[in-house]
Amino acid sequence: MVIGIGVDIIEIDRIKKSIEKYGDSFLNKIYTKTELDYCMNKSNKYQHLAARFAAKEAVYKALTTGTQEKAGWQNIEIQNKTNGMPIVKLKGFLENYLTNGNSLKISISHSNNYVTCFAIVYRDAE
Repeated sequence: MVIGIGVDIIEIDRIKKSIEKYGDSFLNKIYTKTELDYCMNKSNKYQHLAARFAAKEAVYKALTTGTQEKAGWQNIEIQNKTNGMPIVKLKGFLENYLTNGNSLKISISHSNNYVTCFAIVYRDAE
């Protein structure tokens, strides 16, 4: 059963301009240390940072139907499996959200200029 869905699209250049304008204050507000360690070592770091931004937005939208508390940027961390598949690690008060049969999946796609992410929260069949 689907509990929530979320989608987001962002221009990669928008993230780049925000970083150029606000620097570390923007980076540290939006991204976890793990995300920054991963993205900043990539040759196309802005694309990876934009992907995580879009994923956090999509996940937040998917979760808002299941929780009344407001999640912050640091409560949602985007990681990758060894095969590159993106996964979500929920932190803080969201850490236990995916218990009781709830699951969360995301899919991220990008072009030269845009990144989009789709998130779905669902309950496993009982």
